[in-house]
Amino acid sequence: MSLKTTLTISTAAIALVGVSTAGAYAEKWDMPLAYAASNYHSENAAVFAACVTDATGGDLEIVTHPGGSLYKGGEIKRAVQTGQAPIGERLLSAHANEDPLFGVDSIPFLATSFDDSVALWKAASGAVKEALAKQNLEYVYAVPWPPQGLYANKEVNSVADLSGVKFRAYNAATARIAELAGMVPVQIEAAELSQALATGVAEAFVSSGSTGYDRKVWEQLSHFYDVQAWLPRNTVFVNKDAWDGLSDANKAAISDCGATAEAAGLAKAKELTQFYVDGLAENGMVIGNPSDALKAELQGFGEIMTQEWLDAAGESGKAAVDAFKAM
Repeated sequence: MSLKTTLTISTAAIALVGVSTAGAYAEKWDMPLAYAASNYHSENAAVFAACVTDATGGDLEIVTHPGGSLYKGGEIKRAVQTGQAPIGERLLSAHANEDPLFGVDSIPFLATSFDDSVALWKAASGAVKEALAKQNLEYVYAVPWPPQGLYANKEVNSVADLSGVKFRAYNAATARIAELAGMVPVQIEAAELSQALATGVAEAFVSSGSTGYDRKVWEQLSHFYDVQAWLPRNTVFVNKDAWDGLSDANKAAISDCGATAEAAGLAKAKELTQFYVDGLAENGMVIGNPSDALKAELQGFGEIMTQEWLDAAGESGKAAVDAFKAM
């Protein structure tokens, strides 16, 4: 056997050992995200992923896929449940039809500030985690959006001004508000919002200043009313089977990085809230508070929807809301 042949075989053997070692000790997790890479939720998730990769010494590498590039928003939760993706981030209230507890953060006018949002999540997160576990999901962290406002392509002084308007719905709460206000709900994910507005599929919606700013909605809409309806959360969760397959050290790394991401995401949401609203104004949108009539009508919807949610959520939901109100 020639020296050249010996060297070739030796090099190949070393390469195979390297591949075998990497396969045995390193794991790569793809993490689908629904929102643009520039959105603070996606940026926060990218930092979380890097934290996990670093904390595990590269033993577990998490790679984020923003903008619905791997799975669309509505597909992410199911993909993680079924193991198609080991980890993902989703607006959990979009799945309140599966379990009312997933919509606790979107009960209109129950928690309308960041402080209230934190308190409500503290009261309800235990029950939410249990509900996720029943669906083969392990909770990691959750980050709120800024308070939700009303976007429209005209001046809105009362609910009557919204009658017949095509309204973008992204969860059960927004669909119910549309129904109560006599609007036409249209299910649209954030990634599809710009096109829906441009083509007239949607004419109004309730969301944070972040969504409006990211999607440049001033190109189609004219008004933003700071109704501060609720602060929904994006939640990161892991497939339970994938979680159970991790070492205790890697589980601890994910939990620790998740706690850091939750705190950092909350701080960033607070920091950006006014920035987003200012950005809408700078690009020509009329920014204002709701009229007394509109505010009263929306709060009336909130009272109806709170009772409906309590009826649907049962004892766990009632206990969470009671604990929140007692804080």
